Amino acid sequence: MEKEKLFKWKHYQPDLILLTVRWYLRYNLSFRDVVEMMEERGLSIAHTTVMRWVHQYGPELDKRVRRHLKPTNDSWRIDETYVKVKGQWVYLYRAVDSKGNTIDFYLSKTRDHKAAKCFFKKALRSLHVSKPRVITVDKNPAYPIAIEELKNEKKMPVGIQLRQVKYLNNIGLTRLIKKRVRPMLGLKSFHTATSIISGIEAMHIIKKEQLASRNQSVQNQVKFIHQLFGVAA
Repeated sequence: MEKEKLFKWKHYQPDLILLTVRWYLRYNLSFRDVVEMMEERGLSIAHTTVMRWVHQYGPELDKRVRRHLKPTNDSWRIDETYVKVKGQWVYLYRAVDSKGNTIDFYLSKTRDHKAAKCFFKKALRSLHVSKPRVITVDKNPAYPIAIEELKNEKKMPVGIQLRQVKYLNNIGLTRLIKKRVRPMLGLKSFHTATSIISGIEAMHIIKKEQLASRNQSVQNQVKFIHQLFGVAA
């Protein structure tokens, strides 16, 4: 029943839809690249159709994957980068633990303590995330203010250690998004940017083998995604 609701009114099989979504989110492809690859299989799909699928199923993949992740450790690394959306720069916050496991991301129109606070609150809500013992950030003055406010609200551990060390926080956090966004020729809206980035993050989490107790071959990754959406392998 859930599968029928997720793929209701779609003119293509669910496994084909998930294939195009996976390819787009995982590899450095444009929508038209995916269309051309499907033409090799004898299928004619408009690039706007693939785009709608990615916008719909990318965030859904991110939401479903997070229920199956192994816990992160309590040492956080946080960095932010710029992403162009509809000709304007917006800010992408990303966090990983000391082993490189993804904690969370947050897209914001501003780069201030309110945005940093929203990011921390979002990350702390994730079921797979351990409460931080130490957080490593850059010299952005917004972080100490955001953390102090969260401590006062009893949403952040009081004894947390904040390390503001330039470059130490950045262990390849932003290269993934920069590399993947380049072929997209610009993101058209804040909403669609969030949808696409959430899907990219989900596929990267799977690639990094953050799933709990699972053989992470490519075939098993595909099977796992099908199971998430109730699609037969």
